[in-house]
Amino acid sequence: MRHPQSPHPPSPERSAEVRRRFAEEARSERPDLSTLCLLVGAEADGTLDDAGLDAAQVELDRLAGELPFRPGSPRAWARALRDLLGERYGFHGVAADYQRLESSLLHEVVRRRRGLPIMLSVVWLEVARRAGAPVYGVALPGHFVVGFGSELGPEFGADEERVLADPFDGGRVLEGSDAEVLVAGATGAALRPSMLAPAAPLDVVARVLNNIRAWAAGRPEQSAVGLWAIELALLLPAHPARLRYERARLLVQRGEFLAGAGELEAYAEVVGAVDEAVAEEIRREARVARAMLN
Repeated sequence: MRHPQSPHPPSPERSAEVRRRFAEEARSERPDLSTLCLLVGAEADGTLDDAGLDAAQVELDRLAGELPFRPGSPRAWARALRDLLGERYGFHGVAADYQRLESSLLHEVVRRRRGLPIMLSVVWLEVARRAGAPVYGVALPGHFVVGFGSELGPEFGADEERVLADPFDGGRVLEGSDAEVLVAGATGAALRPSMLAPAAPLDVVARVLNNIRAWAAGRPEQSAVGLWAIELALLLPAHPARLRYERARLLVQRGEFLAGAGELEAYAEVVGAVDEAVAEEIRREARVARAMLN
């Protein structure tokens, strides 16, 4: 029986295939959010084979089929999703979910009906999208939610505004200052209109991988998880260049001194074009890593 916080990793051959498919999907004209999130799960969990990937998609299809036909306004859609996923099926999150890797893996969130705000939001998004809802993700700082309505503004009449719902709280429809309270509670900052902008699928996946890296960073024994999360993030078409530095340092921490030093030196060349002083600091780190080989 596998440990709940450390799924068995896939074989090198399976991992290579998963990464190839992940990169291909990420670079497609319209990247599919559920496919990308499930491939993240396949990189984490060697027991998730292609049949398991298909089964998760089928379950999302099934849930969408249980929604009422075209509920109507954005608020009606939000309530329909809350009634189905939050109340009937019990999808929600609790504080303990932040301590589990499974809370960031879509196939496990679909199975357990528990997860982080962003992964529960992915369930809401995928079920709603399949049913034809006007839905999009909203990457509030520290707490992902979903929006219903036109991504560009009201489209159901002048008196119809966009509606936000919080899947982590069972799909509670946010009213009044609820979104401001969520942001203030997570970051202490004020809510700005730009924070309500729709999140693109690749931005959602990048945030999922960032959460996994953060989970692994606090658990040195899980450095392998942190490494594959970085390596998947590097396959996204747009990613911070600093991820290469993060990967290099993690390789050194894992005792892969030669590989880590090589990565540090390569990154220093990139940085040197902008800031030679910083590049020299990185080269110094590389020399220290190489010295550890002796």
